[in-house]
Amino acid sequence: MWRRLSNWLQKNSTGWLAALFTVIFLVFTATVLPAQSAKADPGSEEVGSPDLSFFYSVDELYGMAESYGAVGRVEYVKARFGFDVIWPLVYTAFLVTAISWLFAKGLARNSNWQKSNILPIWAMIFDFFENGSTSLVMARYPTLTPGIAHIAPFFTAIKWILVSGSFILLIIGVVVGVSAAFKNSKRPV
Repeated sequence: MWRRLSNWLQKNSTGWLAALFTVIFLVFTATVLPAQSAKADPGSEEVGSPDLSFFYSVDELYGMAESYGAVGRVEYVKARFGFDVIWPLVYTAFLVTAISWLFAKGLARNSNWQKSNILPIWAMIFDFFENGSTSLVMARYPTLTPGIAHIAPFFTAIKWILVSGSFILLIIGVVVGVSAAFKNSKRPV
């Protein structure tokens, strides 16, 4: 299944599609992210947010829930099922199409690196796991949610590792794509 998805993405990620999702990603990053950040409860700045942490303890997660207050927790959950459903789709579409297109331009079609274009999808999946688990903890607080509260930090850490890995792949893709374009421009006609 994953190999077929990877092949499909590679085949369908055109330069125009990669450019379109790059523009959407940049516009979203420049306009929606700052607006969403401004909407965050000012009290949450001091304790942070699970989404922006690399790792946190269960006690820190419950501390965030406590400090947000009832209204802040409701807003947190609403944001996870509004903005934070769209944002992972935006960054995943950008990363998947850009990586697929760049790797197709710069690497052999049968290169194992081609299959790495699905890494951003795994990042999105773990982002959704994180959103669901932290939202459940926030929604139930002050009632504790031990099992979910214990796995939420791992979902967050894995998400960040996969997102970071995806951006590293993007940089590699730019390097191999530009190198291939440079080599092709030097070939005699």
